[in-house]
Amino acid sequence: MAIGIVVLLLVIVFSSLSFITKHNKYVKVPHVMGRNVDEAERLLKLQGFDVEIQDSVYLDASPRLSVIKQQPEGEVTVKTGRTVYLTINRAVAPLVDMPDLRGFSYTSARLYLQSLGLKMGDTSYMPDIAKNAVKEQKINGKPVNPGTKVNMGTSVDFVLGSGVGSTEVNVPDMVGMTVSQARDYASSLSITISTIIPEADGAVTDQENAFITRQKPAPFELLPDGSRSYNKIRAGQMIDIWISSKPAAADTTVPH
Repeated sequence: MAIGIVVLLLVIVFSSLSFITKHNKYVKVPHVMGRNVDEAERLLKLQGFDVEIQDSVYLDASPRLSVIKQQPEGEVTVKTGRTVYLTINRAVAPLVDMPDLRGFSYTSARLYLQSLGLKMGDTSYMPDIAKNAVKEQKINGKPVNPGTKVNMGTSVDFVLGSGVGSTEVNVPDMVGMTVSQARDYASSLSITISTIIPEADGAVTDQENAFITRQKPAPFELLPDGSRSYNKIRAGQMIDIWISSKPAAADTTVPH
C-alpha cells in the first residue's frame, strides 16, 4: 500500500510538471518601445505578461512617459506569464545646477552643457581680448547665475568674445566710482574689468560697493609741462583696478 501511494504521488507530480512549467507554451513579446507606459502595460497584460516598471530616465527627444527600454526585447519568444521589465521616460525634466562657464572656450562650454543634459542655444559676440571665450551665459535672454536650478534640456545662450576691436577710445577715468558703477560704465564701452585688488588699508567687505582708488592703465599721463597725454584703449581690452572701502582723496596736484 505504501509503495502504491508513493507511485501515485510520483505520477501526479510528473504529470503536473508540464502544467506548472508551462511546457511547450511560448509566445512572442510585443514590441512596446516608444509607446505610452499605460498603453504598453495594457498590451502586455492582454498577452498574459506581468509588467514591472524597472527604472526611469530622462530623454528630451522622447515623449514623456514613453517606454525607453524593455526586457525581454520585442519579438523575443518566451514562456507565457513572463515578467516584462520597462524603463520609461520621466514626465518632468529633472533639475540640474547651472555651471559657471564664463571664461571657458566655446567648445569646452558646449561639451560641458551636453554632459549635464543642457542644450546649446544661440551665440552672440562682444569685443573682448579672449576671442571665442564665454563672457556671459543666458536663458531666455536673461543672465543666469551659476548654481541656479534649471530643467534638463534647457537651451543656454552664450555671449562670446570677438577679440580686440580696431577703434581706439580714451581710457575711461573710473577712480572714485564704485566697482558696480565701473562695471556698467566699462560694459558700455565694451571694456572688461580684469583684476580687482584691495588696497592694503582698504578693509573691503563689500566688493561691489567698494571705491576705486587706482586703475591701470591710467586715464592719462602728466607731461613735464603740466599738460595731459590721454591713454588709449580698444574695445575688448581690460583694466585692472585697486579698491578701498573709502573713496580716494582728491589729488590737488593734478590740474583740472
